[in-house]
Amino acid sequence: MKGIKNLAIYRRCRVVAFFVIVGLLQGCAAFTWGYGPDGQSREDFEHRIEGVFRLQNKMTSEVMMLQEGDVDAKAYEAILQAEQVMEKNCNYLNEYVSRDIDGLSKGLLLQRHVEKSVLDCETATQNVEALLKTR
Repeated sequence: MKGIKNLAIYRRCRVVAFFVIVGLLQGCAAFTWGYGPDGQSREDFEHRIEGVFRLQNKMTSEVMMLQEGDVDAKAYEAILQAEQVMEKNCNYLNEYVSRDIDGLSKGLLLQRHVEKSVLDCETATQNVEALLKTR
């Protein structure tokens, strides 16, 4: 019975160790291969996320100012749906910037989420921009 208990503890420790090592390797990836999906330098990546954040805020403002009478109902619905996707895909970026503005810690996990989601946020933002231009 004691041997089975020790084996179970050993297996749990191996699983925990595996996930710790994977997490550390992912955390170190930014330092070895660059930041974001394109492996950019830290400075270039910071400029990229700042640009995406500014464009996303601009698109949000334009959607808020848009009135249903400005476009046909189908186009208006498409813009609203695209804006919801943008908000979802930019959630980590918005949280990151909000914490930065408030002087709060952003943490490595949040930074990694921003790195992994910036391309989806950027694409969704550009989709909203394209829809607004074609109205």
